[in-house]
Amino acid sequence: MQRQSIVSLCAFDVQPSGIADPVADPWPSITPADGAAYRWLHFDLSAPELEAWALAHLPEIPARALLQAETRPRSDLYEGGLILNLRGVNLNPGADPDDMVSVRMWVTANLVISVRMRKTWALDTLREKAEQGKAPASAIQFVVNLTDTLIRRIEQFSYEMDEATDDVEERVLATEQHGNASIATLRQSVIKVRRFVAPQREALTHLASRDNPLHESGTASHFRETANRATRTVEELDATRERLTALQEYVLGHQELSQSRNGYVLSVVAAIFLPLGFLTGLFGVNVAGMPGTEAPWAFLILSAVSVLIGIALFVIFRLSKWL
Repeated sequence: MQRQSIVSLCAFDVQPSGIADPVADPWPSITPADGAAYRWLHFDLSAPELEAWALAHLPEIPARALLQAETRPRSDLYEGGLILNLRGVNLNPGADPDDMVSVRMWVTANLVISVRMRKTWALDTLREKAEQGKAPASAIQFVVNLTDTLIRRIEQFSYEMDEATDDVEERVLATEQHGNASIATLRQSVIKVRRFVAPQREALTHLASRDNPLHESGTASHFRETANRATRTVEELDATRERLTALQEYVLGHQELSQSRNGYVLSVVAAIFLPLGFLTGLFGVNVAGMPGTEAPWAFLILSAVSVLIGIALFVIFRLSKWL
C-alpha cells in the first residue's frame, strides 16, 4: 500500500541543547527519538488527513480541541498535558492585523503539537530557530517562547493603535478635520483585538498555576509576567477605546452643533424673506386694479420698500441677538 505524503508542516526532535533534528517519517508518531527532550509537530488545520491522525494518536478531548474551527484563548490541564489555545496579531501580507490568527496546541512533557488555520509568524520564528539549532530546550520552554512572542506583537499593535489615535485626535482638535471613518475603523480594530486579549490574559494566568505539571524553574514567574503584560495591554486597549469613543462623541456633537447653527441661520434668512416674498407675491398677481401698473416708477418704489423692509428686519434681529 502506497504511503501518503507527510501531514505536518514541520516536525522536529529537539535535543536538550536546542539542536533540532527533522523528523523524516511521512506519518510522524508522537514519540520523540532517543535522547530528544521533546518532539514538535506542526500541522495545518486544512489537511484532510489531520483528523484521522489526531484521533489515532491523541486522547479524544485534546484531539477535538486541536480540530476546532473556531476557538477562544484557553489553558486547561488534561491528564498531565496542557490544552492551549492562543491568539496572535495577523502579520500575513494583505491581512488586517486585528484579524487575529489562532494557535491550537497540545503540550506534554515530551510533545508539542501545534495546529494553525492561517500562517502564524510566531510559530514560523520558532521553526527558523529550530532549523538554526536554537530551539527551546523543553516543551514548556517552547510555550514560554511562543507566549512571549505573541504578547510582544500584541503590545506593539496596542502601541500603534495609541499612536494612530494621537494622530486622529490632533487632526480633529487642531485642524477641525472630522475623520469619522478613521475613528470608527480604529475603534473597531481595538475592540476586535481586545475581545481576544482579555481571555488570553486569563489563559496566561492559568499557565502560571502551581497545578501545572510541566513547570520548570522560573517558568511560572515568566508566565505571571507575561500575564501581567497582557493585563497592561488590555488596560491600554481599554484606554484607547475610551479615547476614541470620546473623540467620536466630540465629532458627532460638533457636527450636530454645525447643523443646528446652519438650520438656525436658514430659519432667520427665511424669516427675513417671508414678508418680502409676501409683498412681491401680492404685487405679482395679474388682476385689474393693481396700483402702479401704469406708473414707470412703481417698480423702483417696490424694490426700495423691499430693501428697507429687509434692512429693518435685519436690524431688529441683531438688536434681539438672534443673529
